[in-house]
Amino acid sequence: MKQRVITAVCLLAVLAVVVWQINTPVLVIAVAFLSAVATGEIMRCANVQNTFIKVVGIICSAAFQLFASASVLEPVVSTEVWDKVIGTVPNIIFIIVLCLAFLLAMLKGYAYTTFEDVAVSVFASVLVPFGFSIFIRLRDMFDNEQFGIYLIFYALICALATDTGAQLTGMAFGKHKMSPNISPKKTVEGAIGGLIFSFILNAVALTVYNKVAVVPISREMATVLLVAVLPVSFMGMMGDLSASVLKRNFDVKDFGKIFPGHGGVMDRLDSSLFTLPVTYAIALLSLKFF
Repeated sequence: MKQRVITAVCLLAVLAVVVWQINTPVLVIAVAFLSAVATGEIMRCANVQNTFIKVVGIICSAAFQLFASASVLEPVVSTEVWDKVIGTVPNIIFIIVLCLAFLLAMLKGYAYTTFEDVAVSVFASVLVPFGFSIFIRLRDMFDNEQFGIYLIFYALICALATDTGAQLTGMAFGKHKMSPNISPKKTVEGAIGGLIFSFILNAVALTVYNKVAVVPISREMATVLLVAVLPVSFMGMMGDLSASVLKRNFDVKDFGKIFPGHGGVMDRLDSSLFTLPVTYAIALLSLKFF
């Protein structure tokens, strides 16, 4: 417990620095680091032995974040300059090249590299980094930067509040197992409590935001966000369960040990990698209708 508390305090201190410098490349550096570590954790747990695939996958996972937005390197590199750089070659070209490189590496190292290794590595090197890149995409997609940053916290609250609320409610009232074959400790009562806790916390966060923001969120958009709390939070629970399935398939307790007492990056952010894309989808729709 002492180790968990010390780690949590250190993580909160780092988070405070990132939030303080959220409109600078500090956010990009932090996200690139988390993305690279998460990719490495998945490939390590899947026992991918091909060194080329592992190294290239981790590098691509970190580099992926540089292409999340034209404003990603502000103020070091201007938006206009970087927009021309990332617009030179479509992103899909990089993904095609990466997949072909992994398949060629499989052919070269066929004695110890399976197609399953390639499939897991593509997932870890493309889809996982995309999930992390949404931190940057949300920050930069609106003219009102405050709203984009708020949406980041909206997604995180949906993930973390649901998990915390589910644990506390499950310990107090849990009787009916939600998914005993995947995560025996999770209960239906805990899941309901987690959804309610997430809704309450997001309602509080929205109220506080509208009191301090330069441009408050409109009533229509606020209604959409509050209604969406339940499905977004539910997806966070599905992310947690999906990570549990992966760990069972890999026969590991934790994805990593980078956070003593808490596990790895994937152990801490598995739910967020589900809530962030859903929040991003809501944000894209809001650009069209609001």
